[in-house]
Amino acid sequence: MEIPAGKIVMFVGPSGCGKTTTLKMINRLIEPSEGRIVVDGDDVTDMNSDTLRRGIGYVIQAGGLFPHMTVATNIGIVPKMLGWDKARIAARVDELLELVSLDPALYRDRYPKELSGGQQQRVGVARALAADPPILLMDEPFGAVDPITRLRLQDELINIQEELQKTIVCVTHDFDEAVKLGDWIAIFNEGAQLEQYDTPERILGDPANEFVENFIGSGAGLKQLTLTRVADVGLRAAVVGNPGERAADVLARVVEAGHGHAVIIDERRRPLQRLSRRELGRLQVISDIPDPKLPVVGIRATLNDALDTMLVSSAGAALVTGRRDMFKGVVDVQTVMDAITRSQAAAGLDSDQAPVGLNTGLFQAQASAAGSDPSEIEGSGDGAGAVQ
Repeated sequence: MEIPAGKIVMFVGPSGCGKTTTLKMINRLIEPSEGRIVVDGDDVTDMNSDTLRRGIGYVIQAGGLFPHMTVATNIGIVPKMLGWDKARIAARVDELLELVSLDPALYRDRYPKELSGGQQQRVGVARALAADPPILLMDEPFGAVDPITRLRLQDELINIQEELQKTIVCVTHDFDEAVKLGDWIAIFNEGAQLEQYDTPERILGDPANEFVENFIGSGAGLKQLTLTRVADVGLRAAVVGNPGERAADVLARVVEAGHGHAVIIDERRRPLQRLSRRELGRLQVISDIPDPKLPVVGIRATLNDALDTMLVSSAGAALVTGRRDMFKGVVDVQTVMDAITRSQAAAGLDSDQAPVGLNTGLFQAQASAAGSDPSEIEGSGDGAGAVQ
């Protein structure tokens, strides 16, 4: 198989099928017993293992941070090994903390035990990106956090990928997560048998065999909805206010616009609060205290994620953020339901078309003798970070 440069490839399958083993062979944490693993045309077994690993980011469950080191020291450990000077490392640490939506002034000098599980995972991602490696390996990175934090971390990874375009290989047991994050999904069976390697759309629309069909489950039609992003539906504009403003002035704008709420944003346009007309009427001045239960989803979140956020928060709408958590607009239940209806109608129209799901170009499998050379793969994945 070939993992194309700049894409996210998800490994899924039952426990013990070889997902993590395959992942660890890429950076030789497990040595391959036969066959070849090629990164950018170079066989990894011919490379110095330490040099190889310093050029590949690695994220494990719960972050894997060194407990006796500060956040800044954890992130800067690989750049320090590479001989970067202190000023360059410090600037890189602050840049990466901003990238994973952690305020450097608040978090750089903290220790892992002072962070939540989600914050530790964000620092783990930042550490993996510290030396700007073209390849990022992730072994069930979000499996140890609660569902709400998991959704936000998934959105964060999508935003980071849009900005950095890394080659990411990720192991997960969660097929819904694979559909949400993956450009390509590799479904493994027992004995590391690769059953299907394809796009999420093709796997859901045309499973390669009975094993894949059973692995996906009976809710395949519903999982199609995870392919629709918040960015694909129309967002509603919102009346915005800022901390320090008179609440009466913000309320006047809300009434004039015919809206029921105002969104309070900080100087970097990050949402802090969502205040109703009644709440605004009780205040004198808008505070800068963020609401920890604010219903927020990323612009690349799925419609399922948006609905989950609304249901958990008991709100009829969710605030949508883009890169660096900047406020983009509002998505409400009706907008999501309309999009679902359109998606279902489109699926019905497409049902009689020629079947899709054939692996063309990026994946070729052949029943070959052990130790034979891999088949030539054409038409895909040129560029830094491609893995075969």
